[in-house]
Amino acid sequence: MSGAEETIRAADPSNQLDDVLALPDHLRDALWRVESAGIEPGEATGLVVCGMGGSAVGGLLAAAAFGDRLTAPMLVVRDYELAPWTPPTFAALCSSYSGSTEETLACFDAAEALGVRRVVATTGGRLAEVARAAEVPVVGIPSGMQPRASVGYMFTIAAEVATLVGAADAIRTEIDSSAAHLEHRLGPLLERSASVADELDGSTPAVYGCDLTAPVAYRWKTQMNEQAKMMALAGELPEIDHNEIVGWSGAGSEAFSAVFLEDRDQHPRQRRRAELTAELIEPGAASVIRIETEGETRTERLLWAVLLGDLVSLQLAARRGVDPARVDVIERLKDELGRP
Repeated sequence: MSGAEETIRAADPSNQLDDVLALPDHLRDALWRVESAGIEPGEATGLVVCGMGGSAVGGLLAAAAFGDRLTAPMLVVRDYELAPWTPPTFAALCSSYSGSTEETLACFDAAEALGVRRVVATTGGRLAEVARAAEVPVVGIPSGMQPRASVGYMFTIAAEVATLVGAADAIRTEIDSSAAHLEHRLGPLLERSASVADELDGSTPAVYGCDLTAPVAYRWKTQMNEQAKMMALAGELPEIDHNEIVGWSGAGSEAFSAVFLEDRDQHPRQRRRAELTAELIEPGAASVIRIETEGETRTERLLWAVLLGDLVSLQLAARRGVDPARVDVIERLKDELGRP
């Protein structure tokens, strides 16, 4: 066991690390589960992925992996209803790990009211019950994980459903090769996560991406929120160069650190912006880290960056002495709202 792995395990009583490192297996298993769900191919004019938190991020990541290979809109809805303009020629993937997410249940009903074709991804719960009663295909997901640890399943299911409804060209082979790529990089990723966490520890991270890495930056932020119980920010280039960059010159910026997630496919002007932005904010930041994604395909590079971010969040949790599994405030909020 490496020192980087030992650091996490010493502060990980629920073995969240095992679920994170199982991402390659989750990707392969998800491909099989979609194939086994019996989803009939069709031709939709767009796909809406409905979900919250870790159940929604798969749609964001899948759309980024497709990039310009999308042949129809692929949207993510994190709310109680679909847009009223959503045409009946669209398809909706309703994703809820628990099967009890009230926003996703509401979207499932809204999709029916709009005449939209539906597919469900869940471990069970109320969502599975109503889907089966309505003869809607259900892609079953293994239970026993924290919802955020199901990112490999949610990503793969969103990508495969997009292909099945005709919204994108297939990336199944890329998903399969990504699993092998990640398996070979687990050791270096653990070591890299430790060095990144060392630089971020004691500061509030702001994670920046663009194009392929924009949703990955958001994933890093939410993982730091939930796993490490710390505030973190996420932003996207070039937008931050029109507002947020100014904040780095103000009082208090030294409490913040910046991570730039870069990719070889990004527009040359985007790369230049990342380089210049990093240089300009460095004097006022606790630290500035630039990370280049690794992998041959867009899917490999995206998932490599996702796994690195998940490991960084566990490293930060260990340094802060917090249990990465516990999300007590979310559970309290659900109790106060009244669980469905």
